[in-house]
Amino acid sequence: MSRIFYRHTQAIPPEATHGEGAYIIDTKGKRYLDACGGAAVSCLGHNHPAVIGAIKVQLDHIPYAHSAFFTTRPAEALADFLVERSPGLDRVYFVSGGSEAMEAALKLARQYFLERGEPQRRHFIARHQSYHGNTLGALAIGGNAWRREPFEPLLIPSHHIAPCYPYRDRAPEENEQDYGLRVANELAQKINELGPESVIAFIAEPVVGATAGAVPPVAGYFQRIREICDEYGVLLVLDEVMCGMGRTGTLFACEQEDVRPDLVTIAKGLGAGYQPIGGLMVSEHIYDTVAGGSGFFQHGHTYMGHPTACAAALAVQQVIEREDLLANVRHQGEALRNALTARFGDHPHVGDIRGRGLFIGLELVADRDTKAPFHVALQIHQIVKREAMSTGLMCYPMGGTIDGRTGNHVLLAPPFIINDQHVAEIVDKLTVAFANTFAQIAVA
Repeated sequence: MSRIFYRHTQAIPPEATHGEGAYIIDTKGKRYLDACGGAAVSCLGHNHPAVIGAIKVQLDHIPYAHSAFFTTRPAEALADFLVERSPGLDRVYFVSGGSEAMEAALKLARQYFLERGEPQRRHFIARHQSYHGNTLGALAIGGNAWRREPFEPLLIPSHHIAPCYPYRDRAPEENEQDYGLRVANELAQKINELGPESVIAFIAEPVVGATAGAVPPVAGYFQRIREICDEYGVLLVLDEVMCGMGRTGTLFACEQEDVRPDLVTIAKGLGAGYQPIGGLMVSEHIYDTVAGGSGFFQHGHTYMGHPTACAAALAVQQVIEREDLLANVRHQGEALRNALTARFGDHPHVGDIRGRGLFIGLELVADRDTKAPFHVALQIHQIVKREAMSTGLMCYPMGGTIDGRTGNHVLLAPPFIINDQHVAEIVDKLTVAFANTFAQIAVA
């Protein structure tokens, strides 16, 4: 009997024993192609010798030193690496994961305005169907109704506008540019509704991940968002925990939007799962405001700047750069999108195939023509996951795609090292999983 409190008390997962590149192997010797990176984490696959070697070297030096007393060479080197390649970000605050990074962003954004003598700023605005983490602060900012509902009485107030979700929300008479401007302008409306002097920040994922299934923005959307933030003196916080660190084909997802954020949260692909690590990256004016004021960010975690985690993350990023894996993300991302479109482009239950790089979503529908979702009670995403695992494929199906309750999608986020054979295997095994899933529904 296991003593672990699993995610679901009625489902005990298979035990992973080791990994080989894009695969995880369980105790029975079954091999699973990791086509989702767990949760878009394992961007280098599993057991990369260079990363494991870097961890071992750091363990021989010093595994841990508290950041209130020391800095370390791996933390300094990783910060240099990230800042030098960033879209105008100046400093990094290292934490242990994405939710911690978002908590740090919320607190620093608030403190920034305190340092500026604007204590009346207290509101955060995000988007419906966003996901920004599971700690109470991050959950409060997120816009996913299902995740929020049980804990609503505990959450700080926050405000939400429409997502940029053209498959569902673009009117037939709108072109993409007009649609993007319409939904972006909701931010200005919300700021004016709350009072411009009371708003701290707008928070968004450049490409929406877990809750909506790799939804990229339309062209021009984030440029308009940046203009609105500048007009009202509101900070722009981009959540790249899932879509960043090369997942969409550039190190920072916002590079493809040609916008410069004030703060960016990173995690997942930063350390590729070899050690828990995340980070908050901030622009110079944020840092200088604190440095020229109190000089002290009133926040902290025990494991921030963890030297072993920083050594692992630096090795991960160096491998990605040295082996030019972002070029492979772009190449194999296009190949995977093309293969999925060829196989499922006319599938009666696949309504949309979308994404960027190796971050791809397939939205599942009951009726392709009307875009009607499956009934919630069917729990399609759970059946897809079970059937995919039985074929030896790890994918990331989710429910609540449309509004947190209805709709289903499958998210694919395979490692950056995949090749043509892996692409074919993903599509073939997903074909089997879909066939078995929809056959069960037809019988029901």
